[in-house]
Amino acid sequence: MFRIMVVEDDPNSRRLMETVLNRGGYETVSACDGAKALDLMDKKHIDAILLDVMMPVMDGYELLDTLRSGGSNVPVLMVTAKESAADKHHAFRLGTDDYLVKPVDEEEMLLRMAALLRRSRIATEHRLQIGGTVLDWDSMTVTDGDGNSASLPNKEFSLLFKLLSYQGKIFTRRQLMDELWDMETESDERTVDVHINRLRDKFKSNPDFELVTVRGLGYKAVKKEA
Repeated sequence: MFRIMVVEDDPNSRRLMETVLNRGGYETVSACDGAKALDLMDKKHIDAILLDVMMPVMDGYELLDTLRSGGSNVPVLMVTAKESAADKHHAFRLGTDDYLVKPVDEEEMLLRMAALLRRSRIATEHRLQIGGTVLDWDSMTVTDGDGNSASLPNKEFSLLFKLLSYQGKIFTRRQLMDELWDMETESDERTVDVHINRLRDKFKSNPDFELVTVRGLGYKAVKKEA
């Protein structure tokens, strides 16, 4: 059973999240601020964190920054009333894995947590398989069902791995730039288009997946029907 830590200062919200997660089959532990969460993590194994932002003593941003600066890759789903684009961008730059705005749809929270834990296992294994195609993070290679292997440059591989890890999810160019390129880079969003086109050219005959343009929004990866 996965153990999820709920970090939320409001006791009613904290109890509600614990109840929803317990109903979804998860074990829960809780903390009312970031400092207590860090203390708890020293004593218990935590598989993922459901994290509020606005808390006393140590807020969610500070806790997230502390975790990532210390090398922790524990999956984090931020659940907060802060809904501006700037707030979301700040959270993703600090290293959150997903972001959900209050009031929370309970079923969506469970679905996002399940997806987050699934992707965490993929990241831990450094290996992703789509049909007969295997992506190996350690070697930056993509191997098809016939055993043909291709090595990709870092950014191309990271972009492909990201899209295929979230099959069907639409990513804007800005999201992909924020997550995969250095924040100080002088590259603009057209850089994403260039890398997508290179990947399409390399894998145009791949029978397992394709990269789709969603007009006006961005890109998504989809699994081809057998």
